[in-house]
Amino acid sequence: MAAAQDAAAPQDTWEYLTAALLPGAAKQILDLWGADGWELVQVVVNPNDPAQLVAYFKRALPA
Repeated sequence: MAAAQDAAAPQDTWEYLTAALLPGAAKQILDLWGADGWELVQVVVNPNDPAQLVAYFKRALPA
């Protein structure tokens, strides 16, 4: 019976955002997006510019 209850439970839906992390301003950029409810998921090197970092964020959409 628990499986039936799990299947009926609402699932979160998400929106996603990518943002360049500028050298010397990464903390400010992360704080800005975090204050708007965005959760940092991952930071990766930009494949087109190895000197550039890109942050990936997500936040839940209202139900």
